[in-house]
Amino acid sequence: MTMTRRNATGSLTELMRVLQFGDSTLPVGAFAFSNALESALQTGIVHDVTTLEGFVLAATRQAASLDGVALLHAHRAACEGSLEGVLLADHALLSRRVGEEQRLMTTRMGKKLAELGAKLPDAGMVPTWLDEIRQGRTPGCYAIAHALMFADRRLPEEDAFTVHQYGVASMMLGAALRMMKIDHYDTQQLLYRVNGTANDAYQHSRQLSLDEMSGFAPVFDVLVAHHVGAHVRMFMN
Repeated sequence: MTMTRRNATGSLTELMRVLQFGDSTLPVGAFAFSNALESALQTGIVHDVTTLEGFVLAATRQAASLDGVALLHAHRAACEGSLEGVLLADHALLSRRVGEEQRLMTTRMGKKLAELGAKLPDAGMVPTWLDEIRQGRTPGCYAIAHALMFADRRLPEEDAFTVHQYGVASMMLGAALRMMKIDHYDTQQLLYRVNGTANDAYQHSRQLSLDEMSGFAPVFDVLVAHHVGAHVRMFMN
């Protein structure tokens, strides 16, 4: 069972939930990560607004075909009350995240979001999933936490997907503001353009099975590995 977008008379409260879960102030530790942008700057791959936009677009494309697919399957499983399906998506996602720091990022932020979700009303499956994380029976990926936060409140899968994609881009642009000669006007214009790709990304990802998840982006993965041994580090990845 999948859920469809709210109609014109949908609840404003639902929209507020979507805005809240996509807020950059959500206490999940996103500020500590750059999603390989720090290494991209150190190696010169990113050096201006144009190359930054290309890098962020590459990261969001990878997220859509990897994390986004797992998120959609976990959301559907949660809507059907299948913890087994949620755990399957969680394990499948982490097994495809090859970088040490990428794995750290997704599991640390995932657990933080689950801890927040467990404290909110209508927690649904989140507390059970959080217990599975604490018992070491599932990794607790960030995209899966998003899926459960939305499914527990009967919010559509496309909203969960969109908020996760937005978070990837906004996290990287927040890091760019701290590391580059770039201003908020630049990042907001860039974010606006990147956001314009979300619908196509969802339409593609929604059709993929867990076995079809892929995050092939060799330059991105090399940069993640490079960051582990970097002498100067502002971010955790």
